[in-house]
Amino acid sequence: MKIGNIELKNNIVLAPMAGVTDLAYRLICKDMGVDLVVSEMISAKGIYYGDKKTNELMAVDKSERPIAIQIFGSDPEIMGSVVKNHLNHREDIDIIDINMGCPAPKIVKNGDGSALMKNPELAKRVLSSVVEASDKPVTLKIRTGWSENNKTGIEIANIAEEVGIDAITVHGRTREMFYTGKADYDYIKKVKESVSIPVIGNGDIFEPEDASYMMEYTGCDGIAIGRGAKGNPWIFKRIINRLNGKADIIPNIEDIVKLSIQHLNLICSIKGERIGVKEMRKHIAWYVKGLPESNVLKDEINRIDNLREMEERLWKYYLSNKEEI
Repeated sequence: MKIGNIELKNNIVLAPMAGVTDLAYRLICKDMGVDLVVSEMISAKGIYYGDKKTNELMAVDKSERPIAIQIFGSDPEIMGSVVKNHLNHREDIDIIDINMGCPAPKIVKNGDGSALMKNPELAKRVLSSVVEASDKPVTLKIRTGWSENNKTGIEIANIAEEVGIDAITVHGRTREMFYTGKADYDYIKKVKESVSIPVIGNGDIFEPEDASYMMEYTGCDGIAIGRGAKGNPWIFKRIINRLNGKADIIPNIEDIVKLSIQHLNLICSIKGERIGVKEMRKHIAWYVKGLPESNVLKDEINRIDNLREMEERLWKYYLSNKEEI
């Protein structure tokens, strides 16, 4: 798959997730074979006003390229200015992605994220501003619409193509649905049929066969995986194996514990031990979900505040349960 002048090795994307797809996790997923990774959602206003935490979200490593930085905002001037004055000169960033899909109340109440799908005219101004300012390929993330009675996904996809967007990712749900119900693959298919630029399907991909079905049914050019990758970066390797006709590889408890420890050490090396250990609690909960005694482990992990103790507890868990898997 090609996005602008960026040639990808495969058509699988790690979708952006706030609080999940930080530098450490993107590197983990890169090791699992995904080619394009996308940053956590970043506020254009935060960049514009020089917010320290916002700048930290934009930290990237050369080994994770190609990478897309996802920005959100509804002020065309600020969106364009941020691209022109802050992102264009970043040689470590390959693609700029615009978020018009986030359903979070704190985002949409300001008119950002999926709220823009209610206002195609403003959406067009935002898209045009970014495309005109950018020296890099620009992509767009949308939903099918705001609600079942207000589906503007096809309209906005056509606007995006018209103003020069290089690819579109479509999450097959309305904002009203958040993450409930089933993703609407029929609508993703309609978006794909309505434009000539690459369309990336997103929603309900939790197993390799889900990826195959998404691509076959919708005809989309690629797939983006978000929630299906939480605690499960192996999904990328498994999908790649399936698409290439290779045997599936199911991680065992040893694989899970070893990767959890690798992730723990990586995130602590990037963010420091105090923050890294705290943020790993949720990742470990995702890694061990469904495994024996996982609730006991999660309760204990949530009381640990240093790397050494957390690592020891993970090894103890493995040794206690390895015979049960």
